[in-house]
Amino acid sequence: MQLPVIPQLETERLVLRGPEAADFGPVAVFFADEARSWGFGGPLDRNEAWRWFTMSVGHWAMRGFGFWTITCKDTGETLGITGIWQPEGWPEPELGWVAFPAGEGRGIMAEAALAARTHAYEVMGLSALSSNIFPGNTRSVALAERLGAVFEAEFDNPKHGRELVYRHPAPDAPSDGGMEAYA
Repeated sequence: MQLPVIPQLETERLVLRGPEAADFGPVAVFFADEARSWGFGGPLDRNEAWRWFTMSVGHWAMRGFGFWTITCKDTGETLGITGIWQPEGWPEPELGWVAFPAGEGRGIMAEAALAARTHAYEVMGLSALSSNIFPGNTRSVALAERLGAVFEAEFDNPKHGRELVYRHPAPDAPSDGGMEAYA
């Protein structure tokens, strides 16, 4: 099997790049923090976080898409992850995101997730995306809504149980260019 070339995306402030070995540290710290990671399947111990991280890297090889590491264009600081994934049992590709502490409160996740969604529609040719959000994860719900997604249904995730499905606007839906995400 040939490994895919992971595209690099850039926004005004960010670089979204493929995962690198050095990214495991911030991922492990994120998953070790129950208060931060519960909405993404955590907490996970370091071994479990390593398995999630390598699974995420392998997702690129198996599906041709996955999570990018979000970095600050000016400093290179790691701010979080975002991307498209579809593990076994998911009904369709999902747009997901995780903010590390340095990536919170500055519109970073909206900017990064919008770049990932645009890539999914314009380059990958996907026609639909959802975001599966744990009930009670109000920050992710707020971000999904800022991106124009609307609550559609509940989904019984084979690993995590009940999740809320937020439907993103289709690629041909009228839009103001996505700038509502930065408001």
